[in-house]
Amino acid sequence: MKPMIETEVEDDDKHIQMWKIKRLIKNLDNQQGNGSSMVSLIIPPKEQLSKMNELLTKEYGTAQNIKSSKTKQTVSTAIVSTKEKLKLYRKTPDNGLVIFCGQVLLDDGKTEKKITIDFEPFRPINQFLYKCDTKFHTGPLQGLLQDSDTFGFIIVDGNGVVYATLQGNNREIKQKIQVDLPQKHNKGGQSSVRFARIAEEKRGVYLKKVAELATANFITNDMPNVKGLILAGSADFKYKLNDSQDFDPRLKKVVIKVIDVAYGGENGLSQAIQLASDALANVKFVAEKRLI
Repeated sequence: MKPMIETEVEDDDKHIQMWKIKRLIKNLDNQQGNGSSMVSLIIPPKEQLSKMNELLTKEYGTAQNIKSSKTKQTVSTAIVSTKEKLKLYRKTPDNGLVIFCGQVLLDDGKTEKKITIDFEPFRPINQFLYKCDTKFHTGPLQGLLQDSDTFGFIIVDGNGVVYATLQGNNREIKQKIQVDLPQKHNKGGQSSVRFARIAEEKRGVYLKKVAELATANFITNDMPNVKGLILAGSADFKYKLNDSQDFDPRLKKVVIKVIDVAYGGENGLSQAIQLASDALANVKFVAEKRLI
């Protein structure tokens, strides 16, 4: 089991790395070169560096056929600088390798400045890219900014419950069950008091089961496996669940919002995701502000 403070440090480090990548992308996208003098090389994990050296050697040979001597010089210099960076690594790092090399124009549009950047991304980057152009190509880096935080959803009403997760734009149904609870009004000639008691007992058993399954789905290694939890539904079960003594206190601490939706089941999940968007964005905003 990881201590809570260790998990928080890991989350902080991830958000710091994402912030650095975001800033790097903005900086690189603002650079312009004088001719095709800017090399972007992104190497996925496990890719052989010998193949990358062969590619750069071939590109260097092709550059010697460029008619403009100035362009030939800048392209050749950028490729050589990239090869020199590549020599610093004995093998491709576990998460891949990112290299940007080239001559960029400063604000006066005449003075040039050499840029050489190489780093291992904080998470695997699985797209290969090689470009020698008038600009740096940062598209594959955008994948590093995709939100990896997972949020949990419990959609519960008198017809059943759905447990789901949302990570970025990907949602996953973890479990769903259906129930057939008795109505609260009198039925079948039974006394209203007795029938109400039976109905209430069955609702209590159901609610306890909902709480137990919440723990089974959203607790791993004695701690929540989601960044936050949304409770939703078309009836009052969501409020009762949140107030229930059977609801795991570890999950109660990460409840972000309790939402009224018009439907239960997967339709209710879709509506809950839409209505929870502001709350989820606020969690991320607060985390980034705290880091800054």
